[in-house]
Amino acid sequence: MGRFDNRIVLITGAARGQGAEEARRWVDDGGFVFIADVDDGAGQALAAMLGANAEYLHLDVSNEDGWAAAMTAIESRGPLSGLVNNAAIYQPQPLEQTSVESFDRHMQINLRGSFLGMKHGAHAMTRAGGGSIVNISSTAGLRASPGSFAYSATKWGLRGMTLSAAASLAAHGIRVNAVYPGPIDTDMLKVRSADQLAERVKRVPLGRMGTAGEVAAMVLFLLSDDSSYMTGAEITVDGGVTL
Repeated sequence: MGRFDNRIVLITGAARGQGAEEARRWVDDGGFVFIADVDDGAGQALAAMLGANAEYLHLDVSNEDGWAAAMTAIESRGPLSGLVNNAAIYQPQPLEQTSVESFDRHMQINLRGSFLGMKHGAHAMTRAGGGSIVNISSTAGLRASPGSFAYSATKWGLRGMTLSAAASLAAHGIRVNAVYPGPIDTDMLKVRSADQLAERVKRVPLGRMGTAGEVAAMVLFLLSDDSSYMTGAEITVDGGVTL
């Protein structure tokens, strides 16, 4: 038997990177995953690879009607027990170079998307009698990140939303926790040059970048019954960057 037998999770931004690794591990541990993304080709390919315990949903996380439709599709299969708000964009620019368009796009996807996920996920989990929400933040939401102004703003905002949601949803049996990854070796960081990434690694006490699997392991722990007395937790997976 797996930890997640007969359980359903929705993971946003799950076609690639950390989200895809979380989806793979969830299915390997017995659960059913809804892979939500806007990259239809990659998302459908992952769902096909994972087999009968995976389904792809096209979801623009900034669109509330899309969230409502997603919950209808999920609940037609069974109660939602887990949600991972993983979808995000990362376009690093300092304050003075950040355009209004870039700032707004970060807010729409990274912050509004997680808000809508928690809102609609909470309704579904309340109907199910409880559940677990995991928000993927960043160390940019714990300390100054002058080179990624808009991204950092969304991750600080997500920190506040996580704590507020944890306090308000506990009475419904819904736990809300956040994971704060440091530099992780995924496609998201390819916007940085090799030299820039090398400089970042020099600032990591453990001396290397993290892997998607290391983040996924923490996410699945927070989705599981092993973390049943945890809510409002802020967990870094950062190689010691925030020490």
